Amino acid sequence: MTNTLHRFGSAESFSDDIIVFALPALGKSGQEDALPVLRRFLQIAVEYGPCNMGDARNGGALRSTRFKNFFAHWFKRNKPDFQQVLRTMTKSTTMSVVFDNLPAAQAFIKRIKDEDLGISVNVSTSLANASRCCEYAGLVRHSMNYSLGFGSMGDKLPGQHAVMLSTMCGHGMISHSFAKKMIDFVKEGRRSPEDAAASLQRFCSCGIFNKSRACRILEDARIGASESINS
Repeated sequence: MTNTLHRFGSAESFSDDIIVFALPALGKSGQEDALPVLRRFLQIAVEYGPCNMGDARNGGALRSTRFKNFFAHWFKRNKPDFQQVLRTMTKSTTMSVVFDNLPAAQAFIKRIKDEDLGISVNVSTSLANASRCCEYAGLVRHSMNYSLGFGSMGDKLPGQHAVMLSTMCGHGMISHSFAKKMIDFVKEGRRSPEDAAASLQRFCSCGIFNKSRACRILEDARIGASESINS
């Protein structure tokens, strides 16, 4: 099971959202010295143009500023820094890579298969995307974890766009209120979808937030488009 499974949205909304993560076995009989292999996993990923990647211990490719001034988040550089992720790796942990296009994800997964790094690698996306990735890499899917989703949105929860944004951080570091605020800023023309998405991405501590999908969700919220989601 992985917290990446709890993203909210229709199957179609994950067309540009493919997460590939490596998870070493830890413990007395595990892979305590897996850091070089994990670094290689991320180095290869950079070659295929991901939209985000991260180290579960130290953060993603776009991180929060240490400055306490709120406005520091608006004017800080919004380009993901993949080399910072590689520089700050300290211990073996889950390493994640996010792609916003299927061909790049397929090519990366095939490359990882060919490299045979000796660690567990998982793909988290729609079932259709996962099947296409496996077929391209010449793999037979041997197992599947599936999130049953939400029983009902209910009257107490924010709108679907806010939930779609906040659940892109599996550790709950992006609050519904913050997501709603960014939606309001975009609707009011105070921030572009790109700037608002970057502000949200900074708070995802493990690097699984997909800025490209977030921009699309924010734009849909701005124009009043809604998703057809079966609860």
